[in-house]
Amino acid sequence: MLKLLRIFFAGLLIAFVGMLPLGTQNLAAMQIALSDGLQAALLFAFGMLIPDIVYVLTTLLAMQWIQKQKKLFAALEWVTLIIVLALAAANFYAAMQPAVHKNVLLSNGLPKFILGLFMNAVNPMQIPFWFGWSTILFTKKILAPQWMHYIIYTAGVTIGTFAGTCVFIFGGRLLADKISHNQNILYFAVGGVFVVTALIQIWKMRKKKDVVHQLEHPEELTADLETKIDQLNP
Repeated sequence: MLKLLRIFFAGLLIAFVGMLPLGTQNLAAMQIALSDGLQAALLFAFGMLIPDIVYVLTTLLAMQWIQKQKKLFAALEWVTLIIVLALAAANFYAAMQPAVHKNVLLSNGLPKFILGLFMNAVNPMQIPFWFGWSTILFTKKILAPQWMHYIIYTAGVTIGTFAGTCVFIFGGRLLADKISHNQNILYFAVGGVFVVTALIQIWKMRKKKDVVHQLEHPEELTADLETKIDQLNP
């Protein structure tokens, strides 16, 4: 029982901490909370969970298959880059148009659950993230190749991802209440974050530090993650 609890909380903590840095998905969830309300943002967050579950289980069951899908992940990187740039442009447009109070890409007619599912499904950066963590957990004997371990770990990841997203959703609503008359400032700020995110991704793609490189050299990723673990456990 203690072993299963350890696996559950390992998945929960990894996913929760992994959601805290600013990224496309959590910023999108925050913006939807600002413009369309909490219910829409929570539906978006629930949609995001489906690809996470699929990717986590895939990394656990088919690590060798994942390493062979380099062309697919390279294509998804370009799709993600285009989405990030489009979100940045939509934020700047909303900030400069007094009559526009929503991000036209996020506040469209598409159901928010489907939007969250799609945006997370085409994000390739989580592949090496879960690939690395799965490798570490197997190496440290925390995870074993058993279906019960996989299910418990994935359940922890699902709850951790949702909790991390909720930090941005409810934090966004709190922020909106404080700057309700200056939302254009928020749109400029979020648009700037998306631009920085796009520039970082372009830099990684040019310097060969992207998803494909990480899949070709998993030892670099796992070494980096193990260093972070050691720093957290002095």
